[in-house]
Amino acid sequence: MLQMRLRQGLSRLKNMSRLTQLILLVVVVAWVWWVWPSASTQPAKADRRGSNMSIPVRVVNAENVSLDIFLNALGTVTPYNSVTVRSRVQGQLVEVLFKEGEFVEKGQLLARIDPRAYEAALAKTLGQQQQNVALLENARRNFARYQTLLKQDSIPTQQVDAQSALVQQLEGQVRSDQATVDDAKLQLDFTQIRAPIAGRSGLRKVDVGNLLTANDPQGLVVITQTQPISVVFTLPEGDLTQVREPMQANKVLPVEVFDRQDTRLLATGELATLDNQIDLTTGTFKLKARFTNQDDSLFPNQFVNVRLRVQARQNVLTVAAGAVQQNSQGSFVFLVQPDLKVNIQPVKMGARNQDLIEVLSGLKAGDQVVLEGTDRLREGSIVKIVNAPAR
Repeated sequence: MLQMRLRQGLSRLKNMSRLTQLILLVVVVAWVWWVWPSASTQPAKADRRGSNMSIPVRVVNAENVSLDIFLNALGTVTPYNSVTVRSRVQGQLVEVLFKEGEFVEKGQLLARIDPRAYEAALAKTLGQQQQNVALLENARRNFARYQTLLKQDSIPTQQVDAQSALVQQLEGQVRSDQATVDDAKLQLDFTQIRAPIAGRSGLRKVDVGNLLTANDPQGLVVITQTQPISVVFTLPEGDLTQVREPMQANKVLPVEVFDRQDTRLLATGELATLDNQIDLTTGTFKLKARFTNQDDSLFPNQFVNVRLRVQARQNVLTVAAGAVQQNSQGSFVFLVQPDLKVNIQPVKMGARNQDLIEVLSGLKAGDQVVLEGTDRLREGSIVKIVNAPAR
């Protein structure tokens, strides 16, 4: 378009005077020189303005704080004692005295079996015992008389010795009768089924009227101890030293238990013990933590997330874990300078505790690092801080 206009202008200049043509030519050249460079340089100026725009970011400060070192694991709530209550004698179940799901005390009466057959057996053994006791008393009196007559040389010694043996025989029989009586009393006592431990009862497995047999595998009910209760979990063998050293120093290691989503704290306890060997197939070792569980927040066989605190460090330089980036050279952060330019700062990281991570080198307390907005940053980028410095 511009060239066409120039040709039209030149054709018109042919019809004008030489001075007029010279003036018009100077005007046209000046106009072209003025408009063309300004149009060509305008995008470059816009590009330069765009390259100097600041990038909005959120920053955090590197700070010296107390850092708790935790080991995370998956665990299972395991009761210290779980007992299947079974009948020790055979008989008809005539009464159940507990409610399903209630807490029972040790020795509490749970059920009764028809005792009449065992009462009759006890009465029979008591009668046999009484008969033998009477025979023993008569034999002892005769033995005393024989000893008197022997001193008077009225009877032979052989008769006295025979009576002494009869007394000893009857004494043995009486002791045997006493054992039979005790066994009959025990069998009668077994008709009253009592709780062997304190705990929470499960669902009843036998109804009233059914015939129970001794040591039936099904049993009457299962009682599980829930107060206190334990949590069993595993850790890699590489963490063994961090656990054994404080335990050998008699330090209490706190344990926190969270739900399956790892969002709600269920209970807080302490590490009780660890296994005496490492599992060769998995390269892990087992640990057991103890919890009072007064509110029954932990349920037997429940899967939980476990956090074991093995160390508490004081005055440790830390930074938010989200601010640490990774590249082929290792860990780094975007360090904000006083002129709001960012530098790529290599750092060496240490222990981590959820949102905080220990900084071994590369930063000092008070340094500002970028937490959010790192995807657009490069070395030397200018940033705009959109939040107050916060940890």
